Amino acid sequence: MTQAVDAAYYSQAEHSAMLRAIELAGQALGRTSPNPVVGAVLLDAAGNVIGEGKHEQAGRPHAEVVALQAAGERARGGTMVVTLEPCTHTGRTGPCVEALRAAGVARVVVGVRDPDPPAAGGAGALRAAGVEVVMGVAEAEARWVNRAWLTSIGRARPYVTWKFAATLDGRSAADDGSSRWITGPAARADVHRLRSQQDAVMCGVGTVLTDDPELTVRLNGYDGPQPLRVVLDSAARTPAGARVRNAAAPTWIVTAREFPGPDGRIDLDRVFAELFVRDCRSVFLEGGPTLAGAAIEAGLVDEVVGYLAPALLGAGSPALRDAGIHTIAQTLRLSTHDVTVVGEDVRITAVSRRGGAAANPEAAS
Repeated sequence: MTQAVDAAYYSQAEHSAMLRAIELAGQALGRTSPNPVVGAVLLDAAGNVIGEGKHEQAGRPHAEVVALQAAGERARGGTMVVTLEPCTHTGRTGPCVEALRAAGVARVVVGVRDPDPPAAGGAGALRAAGVEVVMGVAEAEARWVNRAWLTSIGRARPYVTWKFAATLDGRSAADDGSSRWITGPAARADVHRLRSQQDAVMCGVGTVLTDDPELTVRLNGYDGPQPLRVVLDSAARTPAGARVRNAAAPTWIVTAREFPGPDGRIDLDRVFAELFVRDCRSVFLEGGPTLAGAAIEAGLVDEVVGYLAPALLGAGSPALRDAGIHTIAQTLRLSTHDVTVVGEDVRITAVSRRGGAAANPEAAS
């Protein structure tokens, strides 16, 4: 549920600080699961920034605590601007509500309410301690940066992004099966950037047999964790020498024997539920058109990132095969979030309209 906010309740300085906190949160994407990404900025009474921070990794200090440590004694009487409602939970770290109260913070400005029951209720606890709380500032932006975690908490499965590359006529491979490279180097580098923000990268065994991808993040200077590589391989055909089996990143080869579905193939719902148990909150689906179609038919795709090259093939493999859509009335309509030129190609980001409030706050009631 979105939170209505009266503009008179927060200042321009607080709004600017929230946008900075969202930027900080985004810097930790792919590093914090099973925790959310959170950014925080601490202001003094005059609206000057006196501390900022982000949650770097599960088990490390939360964003609010990092900002408080940066400010020291100047935090007393200040305003904490934070993307997610401060937690009340004691786990590997203490509750942020207590840290804010002990530091003497007078006001807390929040982007999104925490929907996770063990940690929720921070706003009420702060108000009970005499701290002024304003909810829902820049909520749409705060939800977007944390959409994977927000969705996963509500559904007990990871947020799924299907990525594909195609020509303007919708082909992902030529008639002879060749597919490298449809898009240019800038788009391919952008894919690695998006991979770095995911907990897992998934493909089908067909992609492994055809392209032998490594499915790792390969960016200059990248020092973050590698996402889990997940290969859906019903009949265990992944070769021993396949690049997805190398030591560059962890790999899980999933077979139909482990998660059998009623049709004898892998049960996707059970696989994604197991990934949630394994602390994966986001999955980058990079498989071919058949796997993408199966995931879409199962209602598991939350976001689509399509790279369109200004090229035509006229024949060859389409970007998407049977997705359980047989009439125009069954068309899966998406909401366009962003259109960006990347090198010579165009990247379109769209979210499922059935994805709920995590990615589409305007759709919440």
